[in-house]
Amino acid sequence: MSVATELQTRIPTSTQLFIPELVYFEPDALEYPKGQRIHAWATEQKLPIHITKSHNRITNLPGETELEKYRIAKRTLVVGIRKTLKFEQSKPSAEYAIPIATGCMAHCHYCYLQTTLGAKPYLRIYVNTDDIMDAAQKYIDERIPETTRFEAACTSDPVGLEHISGSLKELIEFMADQDYGRLRFVTKFHHVDPLLQLKHNGHTRIRFSVNADYVIRNFEPGTSSFSERIEAAGRIAKAGYPLGFIIAPIIWHEGWQDGYAQLLTKLQATLPKDATTDLTFELIQHRFTKTAKRVIEQRYPKTKLEMDEAKRKYKWGKYGQGKYVYPDEQANALRTFITEQIFTKFPQASIDYFT
Repeated sequence: MSVATELQTRIPTSTQLFIPELVYFEPDALEYPKGQRIHAWATEQKLPIHITKSHNRITNLPGETELEKYRIAKRTLVVGIRKTLKFEQSKPSAEYAIPIATGCMAHCHYCYLQTTLGAKPYLRIYVNTDDIMDAAQKYIDERIPETTRFEAACTSDPVGLEHISGSLKELIEFMADQDYGRLRFVTKFHHVDPLLQLKHNGHTRIRFSVNADYVIRNFEPGTSSFSERIEAAGRIAKAGYPLGFIIAPIIWHEGWQDGYAQLLTKLQATLPKDATTDLTFELIQHRFTKTAKRVIEQRYPKTKLEMDEAKRKYKWGKYGQGKYVYPDEQANALRTFITEQIFTKFPQASIDYFT
């Protein structure tokens, strides 16, 4: 049976759009059209609505244990105003992260948001998109004639929230008119319909996070299936968007060579031809910090994620914080093998980086 036929015979249950269980609003957010629209949507959905003074401080979430509170927080949406309009750097993906949302509804065991969001794993949508785009315009103008790239998925998966926020639509249409500005974001969700008819002028690159079956099956609950992501990637390419894939985190596991070879074979078999002409790949090996390990083991106590410091190399990061990555021999083996697989199957593709 061919890979394409095998994929067609597996008809997974469609991953549903995210619907929160609780919704909080900052009072000032209701002064914005987006805040009013989301409030009307939440009311129509008959969701419990609360008012909070700050999107940075949601307390008294239900749940008897920390684990229960965490799981409920991941189903809680907070609608507020983004007051900090100084953008963080986002190397190597882009020059800057553009903050339209924070938090993710997925339950990927390895996700760095486990620690960067700390005790605030709830989802946040910012309603003052005009202010955010005005700030982006200033960053663009400062760097002319250089092109400035903005990453919209550093702290969230905005595709999973687009049916509620509409923020990606605003950013895509804004960047379409920018000679020196470009937008990028990555997703594990297939809900791309709101983006297909937009004017984008090729200024937004949409990437899909993919991985070996072992990784998706064991560590990515709450996300769209591989076949859903690839089908969505084909539709994105058909709509004229530049397309990319992030293979992350690359995890050394038993049978990893077969797993990543099969991943690239499936991509080759299922992507439409016009999706491969301007294709980019980004490769990120699995890494963790001591804090991340502790938090992940608390939140996903049955995880199979390997986090043995004795098997890793310690690598210093920015701000003096270090992380555990694979030793050079393993990292080089992963990079070499996957790179060869990519260029064999997609000779016109480019690899932006391996880290």
